Amino acid sequence: MIVKLGMLIVFFGVMVGIGLYCRRHATDVNGFVLGGRSVGPWLTAFAYGTSYFSAVVFVGYAGQFGWKYGIAATWAGIGNALLGSLLAWAVLGRRTRIMTQHLSSATMPEFFGKRFSSDKLKIAASVIIFIFLIPYTASLYNGLSRLFGMAFNIDYSVCVIVMAVLTGVYVIAGGYMATAINDFIQGIIMIVGICAVIAAVLNSQGGFMAALEGLAQVSDPAVSDIPGVFASFFGPDPLNLLGVVLLTSLGTWGLPQMVQKFYAIRDEKAIETGTVISSVFALLVAGGCYFLGGFGRLFSDQIDVAANGYDSIIPTMLSGLSDVLIAVVVILVLSASMSTLSSLVLASSSTLTLDFLKDHFIKDMDEKRQIRIIRGLIVVFIAISVVLAIIQYRSSVTFIAQLMGVSWGALAGAFLAPFLYGLYWKKATSAACWASFLFSTVVMLSNIFVGSRFPALLQSPINAGAFCMLAGLVIVPVVSLFTRKPDPVLVEDAFSCYNKPVIVAQREALGD
Repeated sequence: MIVKLGMLIVFFGVMVGIGLYCRRHATDVNGFVLGGRSVGPWLTAFAYGTSYFSAVVFVGYAGQFGWKYGIAATWAGIGNALLGSLLAWAVLGRRTRIMTQHLSSATMPEFFGKRFSSDKLKIAASVIIFIFLIPYTASLYNGLSRLFGMAFNIDYSVCVIVMAVLTGVYVIAGGYMATAINDFIQGIIMIVGICAVIAAVLNSQGGFMAALEGLAQVSDPAVSDIPGVFASFFGPDPLNLLGVVLLTSLGTWGLPQMVQKFYAIRDEKAIETGTVISSVFALLVAGGCYFLGGFGRLFSDQIDVAANGYDSIIPTMLSGLSDVLIAVVVILVLSASMSTLSSLVLASSSTLTLDFLKDHFIKDMDEKRQIRIIRGLIVVFIAISVVLAIIQYRSSVTFIAQLMGVSWGALAGAFLAPFLYGLYWKKATSAACWASFLFSTVVMLSNIFVGSRFPALLQSPINAGAFCMLAGLVIVPVVSLFTRKPDPVLVEDAFSCYNKPVIVAQREALGD
């Protein structure tokens, strides 16, 4: 217990210390929200990766999809690395950094408002973010309950409150720069932790080959009659597995807390280096999480999924580890949760302040007042998420959990296509953005209340979210072709940033 508590105290002390150290970077809105657009490749890549993967992935998704698909669940981690990181950086990185700086936009709603010259579009985007990020924030605490129950005799509410307060302290003090530096440290902990845990769990089953052979012997007639299906390449249900890969990979392209990382990149070199680092990080962390979850059925004699749910799978797998490794796991999950929590509350508070309150409800808001309001809203958002998490833990309320399940689909479905076409296609219209916003929010909210009436394939929030993202890629160009064309002067001004001449070293470009 002394070892566990000692490691926790050191971890929390470092996080808060960095927040206080970074106060000098948080003196204006640009510095507080974007780190002055001067964040290097390592910090940006780790900030992207740690915001991507939270305790929801490590405890919830890894356990659930590993149980359903076996070792084939690793494809979700590979998809996260290739589609959610490598391709996202390659397609969105440069153009996002260039156009958002040209338009002087610090948030995704502000980008929509300026790119399509529509204040109403900006307000609508900020409302969608507020509705769906708050319950998603509350979900981050879920993975902690069973792990802390396993490792410490501490009430879950105390754990949630302590984590939330300490995260709030360093975000409020140091803003984006503190979050980025802490994300880097937390990312290293996540890499080391997941590698150590995989090695320990496989060793407890006699090694990798013995564990794989044991998994091949597992059968579940309710899932599939094919022998060895849980140790196979594509698992028992490739189609639904594809939905998981698409939602958890392409979803990052439309999530405001993820895309905003590209706003803060320092230079061209940072984008190139960050692309590689982020992809390797995703492969190690996400691939490792889903790979570990794939062996969950080897512990089926200790797990009652029907009674305790999928969230009990990973904690049960880890319960036999040494005290030191359990402490590492707890800090791993804390790192994953705190990094994502800090990113979400910063995105939510800055969006609500800059895109909703500023100029619409509070006129003539100077820089200092904007920062004060952002900091105040960080406190509000964290408090709400804590209350929701405790209510969900102590009662039988399921609505919150359902809403958390659709938040990724609603946000990514609403924003992915408008943002992507806004960066690349001059003919995209504001009406097409409205169509994408409405379609995804209506579909995903309907999935909560009347999901049983959906086609069988779309009853799953995962598949419904993936469907919304793909549908948006069709809706935006089709609606754009039949609605009023955007102002050509506005469009040319927005895209002029890509044609601006720059002087680079000979190694960066060929001469005449």
